[in-house]
Amino acid sequence: MRLPTRKKERERQMSRTTDNHITQNAFDKMCKKLERLEKSLRDLAAEVTRTQEMGDLSENAAYQEAKFTLRRTMGQIEGLKERIKNAIIIKKPVSNDLVQIGSIVIVVRDGKQTQFEILGSHETDPLRGKISHLSPIGSALIGKKVSDKVSVEIAGDIMEYEVISIE
Repeated sequence: MRLPTRKKERERQMSRTTDNHITQNAFDKMCKKLERLEKSLRDLAAEVTRTQEMGDLSENAAYQEAKFTLRRTMGQIEGLKERIKNAIIIKKPVSNDLVQIGSIVIVVRDGKQTQFEILGSHETDPLRGKISHLSPIGSALIGKKVSDKVSVEIAGDIMEYEVISIE
């Protein structure tokens, strides 16, 4: 039996398919999570069987919950397999001449230095300086050299950045 896909789930799946860039560390974590989830399938299937034997399936909450957990885990496994299959591993840039995916860039804005690490959209953490190459700042920085200036419009404000160094 196939369950209907909710709108939010479709949107999340669509956003995942647009960017497959991940670091080796994130790739390894995904592989370990996939392995762990696949190992749990046997126990989850046994729980479905155990709760199925409790009686009337239409009113058996434990059975419904066990089935839901098994389906959710199988969905996670399929999603992880797809992401692993399509993953593009971000390698450290060989050259520090231009900003690339995987670069660490130090910029100045209004006299304040800020460091950004340009990554794929699945590993972003703006508060820690990890931004996506698809973000307004990330896409503006890609391809720039030291001493280049970029203008980025965010929420109606234009922000000027100057590239100080590229690692």
